[in-house]
Amino acid sequence: MAQVKYGMVVDLRKCYGCHACSVACKSENGVPLGVFRTWVKQVEKGKYPEVRRYFLPRLCNHCDEAICVKVCPVQATYKREDGTVLINYDKCIGCGYCIAACPYQARYIDPVRKVADKCTFCAHRVDQGLVPACVNTCPAQARVFGDLNDPQSEIAKLVATNAVQVLRPETGLRPNIFYISPDVNAMKGGELAWSRR
Repeated sequence: MAQVKYGMVVDLRKCYGCHACSVACKSENGVPLGVFRTWVKQVEKGKYPEVRRYFLPRLCNHCDEAICVKVCPVQATYKREDGTVLINYDKCIGCGYCIAACPYQARYIDPVRKVADKCTFCAHRVDQGLVPACVNTCPAQARVFGDLNDPQSEIAKLVATNAVQVLRPETGLRPNIFYISPDVNAMKGGELAWSRR
């Protein structure tokens, strides 16, 4: 049997931008004011009265080829065997190399601890057999977390049966956050591109 490899699908056909994911993450992980481990990018398109909002939840992409791991001078950022990218806060010196290297703007310096921080896929919850707080809280069930290597898992089935997109595929980092039906034209910088696993 293949080794576990965690990832997430965000189904934008269901997301309505309520920000419950961001609030749940801050509450579960004690994220200080002014910074976020996950957030929802919003874009408005059209002209009054035909205006529509589009949403793109963002978080660490837990990349297969995580550049943040490679650039850390003290090996504080590391990757678990299940694909989750984490930070050893006792080792982190707050140099910011990982922040500069991340093409997803998913990292920040914690204003209290003065070390790098980001989404951890709520590893403390996953290790107990639970899903990340953002997934658990999403009222629209737009976020699906699970083992990409298990063909019977909900996430693997979604990736296999939908045209999914990833952020910044040209970097070669192979992100493990997949989006279904994002509004590509609304996103600046062309950061979305089609991808099939």
